[in-house]
Amino acid sequence: MGITAELAAFAARLRVETLPPEVTERARFLLLDLVGNIVRARHDAESTPALLAATRALGLGAGNAGVFGDTARYTPAGAALLNGALAHSLDFDDTHAAASLHPGAPVIPAALAAAEMAGASGADALAGIIAGYEITCRLALALPAGAHYDRGFHPTATCGAFGAAVAAARVFGLSPAQIEVALGIALSQCAGSLQFLANGAWTKRFQVGWAAMGGLTAATLAREGFKGAAEALEGRHGFLAAYAPAPEPARAVADLGRVFELMQTAVKPYPSCRYGHAGIDAALALRAQHALRAEEIDAVTFGLPRAGIMLIGEPAAHKADPQNVVDGQFSGPFVIAAALATGAMGWDSYRLLQDPAVRGLLPKIRCVFDPEIEAAYPRYMAGKLEIRARGEVFAQTVIVARGEPENFLDAAALRAKFASLTDGVLGAEAAAALADALLAIDRSAGIGPLLRLAAPLAPARLAGD
Repeated sequence: MGITAELAAFAARLRVETLPPEVTERARFLLLDLVGNIVRARHDAESTPALLAATRALGLGAGNAGVFGDTARYTPAGAALLNGALAHSLDFDDTHAAASLHPGAPVIPAALAAAEMAGASGADALAGIIAGYEITCRLALALPAGAHYDRGFHPTATCGAFGAAVAAARVFGLSPAQIEVALGIALSQCAGSLQFLANGAWTKRFQVGWAAMGGLTAATLAREGFKGAAEALEGRHGFLAAYAPAPEPARAVADLGRVFELMQTAVKPYPSCRYGHAGIDAALALRAQHALRAEEIDAVTFGLPRAGIMLIGEPAAHKADPQNVVDGQFSGPFVIAAALATGAMGWDSYRLLQDPAVRGLLPKIRCVFDPEIEAAYPRYMAGKLEIRARGEVFAQTVIVARGEPENFLDAAALRAKFASLTDGVLGAEAAAALADALLAIDRSAGIGPLLRLAAPLAPARLAGD
């Protein structure tokens, strides 16, 4: 059996009731975390008005599918596109370190849109989500992700298209052969470029939403009998051979069904590129321990692995002069400066892009390659921070950042993050009710109530309306 067939068979037979309880519990928490991102991004992300306008212009704004934080209804494809793009718009969504991607953003919207289309149960929606996480992460591991990055691809979007297809196909209840077909159709849609780094483009968000919509489309075509490419993953011109120079196909199916990569997925305590989080942890800790003030700081060195340098450290002049939210999210100097200047790094920190205290710190912060940190990668997105101030050097190395699987946020912290993103949009009472419903999705007859609970307090406040 080839790996396409093996992954398809795994997804088709996956049932929530037969999974380890810790896997379903973690999946519910990841769902909660992603929906919080969607609700807030529907209101606050600067790319949302254009995204909504284009979705409506394309005829995707007249249907019966829901978008979290929105009172309008969309076509299923439109809902998958919007929920997927919004999920990734704050860069506050979950991450898988070894796979170097964000699995939830393409997978969960595809599964939920499929569930609305099919009238599926919450348990089937959750099963689709879990299956989609496994395929997304395992394909990235098989590339492997670093080589894929070196070619300029964005694995959240490329691998995510396959995960989204599997998630939707599992929700539809497709057979293993049909899921193989869906993967063959997804092969024609897996795209995503890192060129957004050049100018802070919004394409990073869009291509993740496109992966969610593309996966849903692939599963729907397969359901209706459309023929897809065989051996989509391992074939001569399949995904692995075409998208990386030396793939390791066996990694895609190693311990399949026994080891769940979903359990290696982290959640973000800070809305920025994950490579900066260890540095933020260290900056906040050192600031608090030594009562450091921004004006006392002479120099800061942030040690990173090579992959981290590429995303948040270079080109140094550009990273030291962020001009927009995307620039800030991918600037090691900015996130460290914000944490040191204010004692926090949250979504509202991007209002400080031109703040004098933050600006004063930016040229003092250097991102450098650190062999010790490289040795921990890709298992951990670690970081080492050294601060020169008061004639002393204050240093801290963080190997396991907050939110990583070994340092996962507890239920209270996850609900607090959700509340911080949703209370102002939905109201605290409605937000808490939505959180309760999301955490009980596998006991729900359908997902319609989830969307109804996610309607905002004041429709007039919605971005793009």
